[in-house]
Amino acid sequence: MHQPKPELLLPAGNTEAFYAALEAGADAIYLGMRNFNARGRATNFSESHLLAALQEAKKRKVKIYVTLNTVIKNKEIDDLLDVLTFLERAGVDAIIIQDWGLYYIARLRFPKLVIHASTQMGNHNSLGVDFSEQKKIARVILARELTMTELTNIAGRSKTELELFVHGALCYSFSGLCFFSSYLGGRGANRGLCAQPCRRIYQDNQQSKFLFNLKDNQQLPNLEKLKELGIRSLKVEGRMKSADYVFRVAKAYRMAIDHPEKKAEAEELLKLDFGREKIAYFLGKDVKDGITDTSNTGISIGFIKTLSKDKVMFESTTEMKEGDRIRIRNVKDDSTVNVKLRDLNLDDDCYSFTFTGQEKLHVGDELFWVGRREQRFPGKFANLPHARMKALPYGEKKKFRQQLLIKSRPSKSRLFIRVDQPDWLRKLRMEEADGVILSFTRKDLESFDFSLRFIQQNKHKLYIELPKFISEEHLDTYRKLVKKIETQGIRQFFISHLSQKLLLSKDSQVSSNENVYVYNDAAAKMLNETQIRNFCYPLENDFDNLKTMQNKQGIVLLHAYPELFYSRMPVQVANDDNQFVDDTNKTFQKTNKDGITVVTPDFPVSLLQYKSQLVKEGFSNFMIDLSHEKPSKHIIKKILTKYRFSEQYQPSTTFNFKKGLQ
Repeated sequence: MHQPKPELLLPAGNTEAFYAALEAGADAIYLGMRNFNARGRATNFSESHLLAALQEAKKRKVKIYVTLNTVIKNKEIDDLLDVLTFLERAGVDAIIIQDWGLYYIARLRFPKLVIHASTQMGNHNSLGVDFSEQKKIARVILARELTMTELTNIAGRSKTELELFVHGALCYSFSGLCFFSSYLGGRGANRGLCAQPCRRIYQDNQQSKFLFNLKDNQQLPNLEKLKELGIRSLKVEGRMKSADYVFRVAKAYRMAIDHPEKKAEAEELLKLDFGREKIAYFLGKDVKDGITDTSNTGISIGFIKTLSKDKVMFESTTEMKEGDRIRIRNVKDDSTVNVKLRDLNLDDDCYSFTFTGQEKLHVGDELFWVGRREQRFPGKFANLPHARMKALPYGEKKKFRQQLLIKSRPSKSRLFIRVDQPDWLRKLRMEEADGVILSFTRKDLESFDFSLRFIQQNKHKLYIELPKFISEEHLDTYRKLVKKIETQGIRQFFISHLSQKLLLSKDSQVSSNENVYVYNDAAAKMLNETQIRNFCYPLENDFDNLKTMQNKQGIVLLHAYPELFYSRMPVQVANDDNQFVDDTNKTFQKTNKDGITVVTPDFPVSLLQYKSQLVKEGFSNFMIDLSHEKPSKHIIKKILTKYRFSEQYQPSTTFNFKKGLQ
């Protein structure tokens, strides 16, 4: 069957990039406003700028999608209502979201808004796509980590539109499941403030190296296959990138989509996108060589040969032009300086240019070519409408917040304990917990004997936890596993993705763990209406946000090793302990679970000393997670004693609990 031509979807972090996308042949453009978008460091668009962009796009029949793809704090709901009111009136073509609370609000109050599920929603199999369709989500932006076989199977089953990233930077962790930046300093990736820890150098066996620094995504070789599969939208990453980048990359993909015979010409254009080295990632089966040994983007053009007053000289066989942008890297400390080439002269492969910056340069510093302006784009809109976001009346917002309240009776305090190995069951005393969550590997679940007398006697307390990632090829395996467990009388489950509810029978009780994010009352209400029995608050949450919640029935995680990276990408750590150290001398551990690379810190996050305060605030459900600990009666006794007396566990950290999630 002949598939319609896919949409070319381009990024715009500012007005200049917006015009570059239009000129290069965008079918649609995605951009963010000042709040609630996952590129908080981009310039982004004011209300007036968005209205002007919509006017310009409409003239060319180009669609505008607005990114609202961060998690929403509870106190931000009022502002979110104003933003959604404005976007619905403005007539944007779709909003791109991550937060289930935002979804609930949009569906309840703004039914005209078309919703696209961000890649940060973690849809990586046909189950996620099916669930999204049931929730009337118009389009699913799939995870970047899919193989071509998986994508083919998902596309063949999908009844909703699919979107895929085809070019640009890659995150090491699954998008939406990275807490490393948040852990290091409260700058949450899911809040649009990622500090890019995957681009840093770490110490491994006393050697400095890049462990997680991925090359850039480029799917030009797979373009015809993606078209054949009927992928509705081909997306270019880059709302932090320049207009020149947007224009060049867009031009290349426009050419390749419209004229497949010109693919070689398109590839030549992409050689000067000034990004990192390229891979086709899991779609191209080249993950083995996916890590690059430089965090610099751009094309290396040489090293500083001599310095004299305000003149810099370097040798290069690359043809440079006046006005080209370069980055100068200090080879000793890796610091960089961005420079525009002025007064450029060439003499026998030796270039010289004027440098008047305050930064100190050195002979031997490396030069990277990072940009060339081939065409100028407007930096301002010619006709800027006078627009101001009108706030909804306070009374209307208050009434709406009351709609988010879950009506329930107060319950007695409950403690859940999560374990990740069968050996823990020999160390636990079941009477000490109200629920025990078995977060086993697939292999352990398959081999575990659920008919054991001990298990059957305590089955009313047992919960089976499903993993954050279930590949398309293992969906049937998990369906059979779940059915086998249910026939043994164990019918309580914790799911890591809302779509996993579809794997369970209607008679089973479904709870969601901290990976189904509940940062606000709207998300809690949405889960309640989806018949989720228990939900958890995220571990990276902070106390101030928790205190603002009306819906306090959720489970607060009091002790756990946070999974900072959760990645399908293998990584090599040379030392036998699988440990590495960052530049502040913090130690981290790499483990592998069901083919997934997991990175945890050396110490747990422990909030046991705040239990009494949390109880006073109205919280009564708590969890202790023993995953990533070696099974030990001593550890359990120590943690439970601290829990009972609300005492501090050491050594530990409190993550964002007191310092706050930005």
